[in-house]
Amino acid sequence: MELQFFTDTSLMEWQMLGLAFVLSAIIGIERQVHQKDAGLRTHILVGLGAAAFTLVSGLGFRGALGDLVIVDPSRIAAQVVSGIGFLGAGVIFMRRDAVRGLTTAASVWVAAAVGMACGAGMPATAIAVTVLHVIALLLFTPVVRRLAPSRGVQELEIHLEDAEGGISRVMKLAGEKGYHLELRSTATNLADGKRSLIAKFRVERGPKTWKLAEEIAQQPGVASIEMREKTG
Repeated sequence: MELQFFTDTSLMEWQMLGLAFVLSAIIGIERQVHQKDAGLRTHILVGLGAAAFTLVSGLGFRGALGDLVIVDPSRIAAQVVSGIGFLGAGVIFMRRDAVRGLTTAASVWVAAAVGMACGAGMPATAIAVTVLHVIALLLFTPVVRRLAPSRGVQELEIHLEDAEGGISRVMKLAGEKGYHLELRSTATNLADGKRSLIAKFRVERGPKTWKLAEEIAQQPGVASIEMREKTG
């Protein structure tokens, strides 16, 4: 068999790979903005890989096998779907009583579907799926938050090394994240000649309250933070 770097379908293949690159990047940008582990690069690689596998499945064996051998091009595509399932499971994890990463896993799955559609020569379908994906994540997210039922109240006990301005910085950060902190009490602690502050807040529990606590803990002057469930 003679090696050919360029075939009569090479231009079409490059166009489909380029489209898969662009559409997967659009999907990945949203995840990157929200600082997810599977971000822009991951989605691009998933989409490109899925498109390449689909192109190889449909076009890659014609010269090697000849016209008398019948090959099912859907076999490799089916294996891509199975492989993406394992990859998506890697971004799903449990944190206390909540499951995290489901949306990111679904986003990776959609990126693979977009890449496969590009590789199969269905650019209109790939573009439509990408547009619908963006609508689902960007436009429906505020609707989902409004429809979500109240999930109780949590108490945050924050130990501040820097008493001056510490409370205002914490409350400002919470406000930027869409949470309202209610200051319940403060207590001054003096140890080793250093003055610190213990502030207790109440906040309505939401789907990402744990992430708010993590970001508060990373702020300058925050020594520690504890989160407890409250019944009233």
